[in-house]
Amino acid sequence: MSSRSIPEEPSDPIGYFIEDLTYHGKSDRTRESYERVLRRFEAFLDAGTTPKTATHRDCMAFVHSLRGDAADSTVATYAAYLHRFYGYMAQVGVFDGNPMTLVMEEMDETVDKDPARRDVSIPEMRSFVAGIGHPQHRALVVTLLKTGMRVGELCNLDLRDVAVDDAELNDAYALGTRPALANRPNSVYVTPDAAVGEELNGEVRTASNKRKRGTVIPVDDELARVLKGWLAIRPDVTSPAEPLFVGTVEGWGERVDPEAVRHVVERYAREEGWYRAGGGANENVTPHYFRHFFTTHLRDRTGDRGVVKYLRGDVADDVIDTYTHNWGDQVRETYEEHVYRLLT
Repeated sequence: MSSRSIPEEPSDPIGYFIEDLTYHGKSDRTRESYERVLRRFEAFLDAGTTPKTATHRDCMAFVHSLRGDAADSTVATYAAYLHRFYGYMAQVGVFDGNPMTLVMEEMDETVDKDPARRDVSIPEMRSFVAGIGHPQHRALVVTLLKTGMRVGELCNLDLRDVAVDDAELNDAYALGTRPALANRPNSVYVTPDAAVGEELNGEVRTASNKRKRGTVIPVDDELARVLKGWLAIRPDVTSPAEPLFVGTVEGWGERVDPEAVRHVVERYAREEGWYRAGGGANENVTPHYFRHFFTTHLRDRTGDRGVVKYLRGDVADDVIDTYTHNWGDQVRETYEEHVYRLLT
């Protein structure tokens, strides 16, 4: 909630929201990013229409205007910022509702569901990972590569979502306390309940998870190792949710957001020659590319499309129930036998 009394009609709702971000400890870079996007939206609106009176059609028109001039990931980020703004302003009682809710429900993760993509071999990816020295950066990349989760799902992970069978870690952190992880050591749980602008585990989220059902993904020895290396230097956090991944420079101790993760991946992909400004999904290596890499290589190695679909969170209720009930025998065994090695 806002840390101050709410005027009946703030003269500048965007300024009001940005000021509350300051009170909530958001970094200068985060506030500047939000304000840049929100002011662009404000300028886009027709004369006589304000952010408070804008409808879902106004929001859809704004998102549509971005396509063609911005990458799909940028469009998604801008939409998420707008959704977060409206969700918060409705939550504190300044706005009556959130017109972005319908827009977000209709937006796909990417415009092209199956574009031709760069072909990166497992040895090449292993070399790429070896070039990442920062413990947080390595953990971000390896988690994406080993689980196939979306970048928003990665950002929404809390300590309670990760169970690692390591005495030192469990003495230091309250890991894996979710009931879904009971009797499932070395696992990560991806919840379907995280949504932009809504509170989860005591913290309002800035990214959404797109899964319809919760998914338990195995954590192998390599992922456990990089997570332990990251947790050894993880800053103290103020959020009661105890996010797994938090900032170490900008937004010190704050939950990382998808934009920050994309920036990390872009940095190393550029150094590898796997990213260029203006390059499309068929050329650039991004966090979503890692989901494609996971799907392609694990499916080819296992020959089991059902298990891979379960891990991705893409299957219907009846199928996901089957794999949930047979998690130990089918999912974990298949995963551990076939998942590729990334550490040298």
